[in-house]
Amino acid sequence: MLDRDILRNDPERVRTASVNKGEACPIDEWLDLDESRRSLLARTEDLRRRRNELSTMVSSLKKQGLDTAALIRESREVGRETGVLEKELSSVDARMAEIELRFTNIPDPDIPVGKDESSNRIVRTWGEPDTERDLLPHWEILGGSMDQEASGAITGANFILLRGWAAWLQRILINWMVEHNSRAGMEEIWFPFVANRESMAATGQIPKLEEDMYHIEKDDLFLVPTGEVPLTNIYRDSILLEKDLPIAMCGYSPCFRREAGSYGKDTRGLNRVHQFEKVEMVRIVRPEDSPEVHEEMVSHAGRMLELLELPYRVSLLSTGDLGFAAARCYDLEVWAPGQKKWLEVSSVSNFRDFQARRGMIRYRPSDGGRPRFVHTLNGSALALPRVVAALVENGQTEDGRVRLPAVLAELTGVDRLG
Repeated sequence: MLDRDILRNDPERVRTASVNKGEACPIDEWLDLDESRRSLLARTEDLRRRRNELSTMVSSLKKQGLDTAALIRESREVGRETGVLEKELSSVDARMAEIELRFTNIPDPDIPVGKDESSNRIVRTWGEPDTERDLLPHWEILGGSMDQEASGAITGANFILLRGWAAWLQRILINWMVEHNSRAGMEEIWFPFVANRESMAATGQIPKLEEDMYHIEKDDLFLVPTGEVPLTNIYRDSILLEKDLPIAMCGYSPCFRREAGSYGKDTRGLNRVHQFEKVEMVRIVRPEDSPEVHEEMVSHAGRMLELLELPYRVSLLSTGDLGFAAARCYDLEVWAPGQKKWLEVSSVSNFRDFQARRGMIRYRPSDGGRPRFVHTLNGSALALPRVVAALVENGQTEDGRVRLPAVLAELTGVDRLG
């Protein structure tokens, strides 16, 4: 949610951000409502003052034994008019609040302007992508270990079922990721895998992305699309103490997104599915600390990919590829040599105070003063099953097996799978 001062005093900035992100911008309606609200509020306050004056006058005249009937009639009429205006004011406030949930976050000033991912800026790379050899895609190496017939029969398209060594690899990776994040100083959280409407609105999934969510209509609950939702909402409607910041959390969850198959591309194998597993990291920090923390989170996710021996690149997303709630985002993509393409395995975003305003997450400065909104950040560390796909393709051997990176081989005592 954007600061009302920005909406009121710098509407062109809001319009530009919306155009650059390709989002709708109901700023004109909001400004009209804001003007109406101020007029209604002024009239309401005038009437309240008049009613107080009349009350004082009636009391005084009664003490003097004088007639107060006319003043009482006027007071009742003023009260009736006040009630009508208060209802109008309440209606305007509700509509303004509804519209405010539809304004996209404003990108940072240095974000590349562009319509899509082609305008993203690669900021660094690591490792040497294998572009010379003619290697197999992961679905051919996995074979029956990725049982699409069974998953299709159980659920439908774009869900996965892993068997045997592939399921084992996924479980080992999840355990390693949680442990690695926890050892880096993040508090491990085990949270519900469903969230209510208020939680989804606070982090920005609703109303913008509601059609892409899996909704349990009877209970008005949603399957979580990312661990960002429950982790961030732990502190919804809270006023923290400055000494308690920064807050660093991580947690595992399955993630559910209906949009996974809607793009009509990248749907083969493990690339794009409706349910995927992920270990999420979330930070809640002071505003002045969020730029540095953001870079630290990107480096942390990158270090995990280095330990997994996966060549990767980091891209600063352009405005057209930037998420609705994000002010700044880096994607980390690993090289999949069997497909000869880059696969995104982590998006690390800084939301500034956008989510904090929606969720009313504030902190009280140590030196006193009014509570301030925190900044929230999150990122995947890391997202499956594309990490599995990349490990399988990068680790494939001539005999059709898969070599594990040293960090997993040392952890499990197994260096070959398949």
